[in-house]
Amino acid sequence: MNTRTLADWLSYQEQVNPRAIELGLERVRAVWQRMGAPRPARHVVTVGGTNGKGSTVALLEAMLRQAGRRVGCFTSPHLLAYNERVRIDGTDVDDASLVAAFERIEAARTQGPGAPIPLTYFEFGTLAALDLFARADLDVAVLEVGLGGRLDAVNIVDADVVAITTVDLDHMDWLGSDRDSIGREKAGIARSGHPAVVGEVEPPVGLLDALHAIGAQVVRAGVDFRVEHLSSGWSWVHRDGTAMTLPDPALAAPVQYANAATAIATLHALGHGLLGDHPEHAVASALRSVSVSARLQALGGDPALYVDVGHNPQAARALAQWLDAVPHGRVHAVFGALSDKDVAGVIVALGARIDHWHLAGLDRDTPRGLPAHALAEALAAGRPEARFDLHPGVAEALDAARAAALPGETILAFGSFFVASAVLAAHRA
Repeated sequence: MNTRTLADWLSYQEQVNPRAIELGLERVRAVWQRMGAPRPARHVVTVGGTNGKGSTVALLEAMLRQAGRRVGCFTSPHLLAYNERVRIDGTDVDDASLVAAFERIEAARTQGPGAPIPLTYFEFGTLAALDLFARADLDVAVLEVGLGGRLDAVNIVDADVVAITTVDLDHMDWLGSDRDSIGREKAGIARSGHPAVVGEVEPPVGLLDALHAIGAQVVRAGVDFRVEHLSSGWSWVHRDGTAMTLPDPALAAPVQYANAATAIATLHALGHGLLGDHPEHAVASALRSVSVSARLQALGGDPALYVDVGHNPQAARALAQWLDAVPHGRVHAVFGALSDKDVAGVIVALGARIDHWHLAGLDRDTPRGLPAHALAEALAAGRPEARFDLHPGVAEALDAARAAALPGETILAFGSFFVASAVLAAHRA
């Protein structure tokens, strides 16, 4: 009998369902029930939101592991290897474990009553993570929503607590055209009687209304917990009197204080003493050590190279805030985007902070990728004075930026996971 490799399985999964995205829980829930639907861990945390999900998941994982807890994390998409999506006790799962999980999923989806159930690529991955977590004797499973929330595959699991980091305009073809509509979709991961932590100080009314309608116990940034900046470090303060004095996060960008505060509030709401007898020590140690690939990741060099997965206006505003906070010299952007993204909004958010744009086509990487000339049209409309050049792909744009940038200047590569993965691959080569 021929055994499929991990690469074979991933290729196969792209053919099972003709739609790359098909929201809805019926199909994936049916397969999970055929597999016995075991609880993935003693405690489950689900993280949704427009931006900040990956950083918040990493912070939760680091805090829990510093307290000696056994943690599983499911995130998406990956940057360099599919295995990044499923992490157990701080380590990406190996090919053999994923293949075994996919074999169990395939048996369940094809051998039940009726026609085989057409899972999507993402649904296969979600079920693999849940299956592997259930076999790993975990204290906590941290699940990142892929798209939206209410109809995302991770929502087949009832979370003990959810965190909704931010709500902004992205995936509007699927989630709605305004923050209220998108917020209502993201609220769908919450459960009645369980905490829902809202990481934004000014969340959309639609999100709050939906959470209250579900019956969730809403915990809000700026209301139930807050960040206080000190001359050295910062404090996290809860309205119940709990307070922690903490070091600055190792993760770059001012927005990481909000992500860290949300992570702390999530574990505080979850309770069960999961941070041990010295929670402040566990949190502080995690803040000093945590790292997340392609979240303003510094790759070194002079000119300095940074890579970020930011791909919507809210993420671009966070990049602008970071550029304003620290002198970076002249800034060269390596920028690519997908066709469903608000490129004009990204350009407006960054304004004049970019001195030269190296525009990279992503159309040869994915059918959803924009060619460089489409980026140029958006840039010319939004900032007609901007300087730019065009490149067929990320590698060529990065080479051009490196050739143009001088010592003391900065290269910022962003706009898509495709941009980030190409830059990381080139840096690793």
